[in-house]
Amino acid sequence: MDDITRTYIDRTPGSAARAERAAALFPGGDFRAAAWHRPYPLTIAGAAGPWLHDVDGHDYLDLLGNYTALVHGNAHPAVVEAATAAVAAGTCWAAANDHMVELAELLVDRVASVEQVRFCNSGTEATMHAAMVARELTGRRTVLMARYGYHGSYDDYEAGNLGHPGPRTALAPFGDAAAFEAVLAERDDEIACVILEPVMGSSGVVPAPPGFLARVAEAARAAGALFVLDEVITFRLAAGGAQALVGVEPDLTTFGKLIGGGFPVGALGGRADVLAVTDPARGRLPLSGTFNANPVTMAAGAAAVRELTGDRIAAIDRWCGRLADGLSKAAADHGVPFSCRRAGSLLNVFLSPEPPATVAERTDGDLMAAFHLACLAHGLFFAPRGLLATSTVLSDELVDDAVDRAARAFASVAAD
Repeated sequence: MDDITRTYIDRTPGSAARAERAAALFPGGDFRAAAWHRPYPLTIAGAAGPWLHDVDGHDYLDLLGNYTALVHGNAHPAVVEAATAAVAAGTCWAAANDHMVELAELLVDRVASVEQVRFCNSGTEATMHAAMVARELTGRRTVLMARYGYHGSYDDYEAGNLGHPGPRTALAPFGDAAAFEAVLAERDDEIACVILEPVMGSSGVVPAPPGFLARVAEAARAAGALFVLDEVITFRLAAGGAQALVGVEPDLTTFGKLIGGGFPVGALGGRADVLAVTDPARGRLPLSGTFNANPVTMAAGAAAVRELTGDRIAAIDRWCGRLADGLSKAAADHGVPFSCRRAGSLLNVFLSPEPPATVAERTDGDLMAAFHLACLAHGLFFAPRGLLATSTVLSDELVDDAVDRAARAFASVAAD
């Protein structure tokens, strides 16, 4: 056993014991594939602001925010106050609530392409509903997406995440507008929608090249397909989402993560004439769910969106840049290869001289796993694949503290 793994195990007997119990209850002891890592993930006992607290009494500076969902950190006072009041008034009922109207109004006001909204319970449901709407409107069945893109756990999208087409999934390389145009030209009677991320998140924070999204949107509409933008992760990049930064207005936009304030959420927004197909009075594609527009989620989400002002977006972007620069210098000081990709407050680090085209092509897996464990041993929390995200509860001092912790982890990696 290497020293880094031994240190992690020695520090976390409580998490180890709980992982052993989980192994008997969950396949492989896994509760969530993206967050699982060897030898076992931490068990967190609580969290507040920028800090996580594990069952062994250790504190961790949170640079993940539950995979970007907690843009205001943990247990933000405004979100807690809104959610607590909503819980006290009743957790759910089979009728409308005021909070869903408030959150929908916030999304419509902020995102130019969104005229109406439908809420659901995850980003996966939102993107699945986008495909359902497109299929109902066009009479076609195939979705076109980027190879190694990620749009949730719906099987048609998982085909793209795994890098191979499926029976109802066509693929083209992200950033290659000509390739998307070629697929649309060849299969123009099959493609119901094109769905893309403005920045590929799980593939390593890969921003779309200039002009790519607009060109694909034009080709999709020319072929009679809908153009869908997945903003589940990227809504944090601007008050109007990433689409406001690139000047593209999709037919449909999917939301999730931060718009729930830490509760399960998804939303499908878009033009009123497109979403009219889901109007239950028309009977074409009624979408339902027991917890859709849950009042507690809606109240927490409205608080989170209200708190995400332009000034705060600028601050988390600046802190992410400071973090990237600090990590790069710390790695160089210890002779560890380092590269990264950043989009606003999103950062993916790689322990290789250049970032791979996507994480599917990375070659630093063992080194990254060691660095991740070493960072946990020094109280720094981020995704095993190297994804980090800054939050509004950070500061220059906390970012510098994070760099210091990472520097000690780089020293451990270099020594090991």
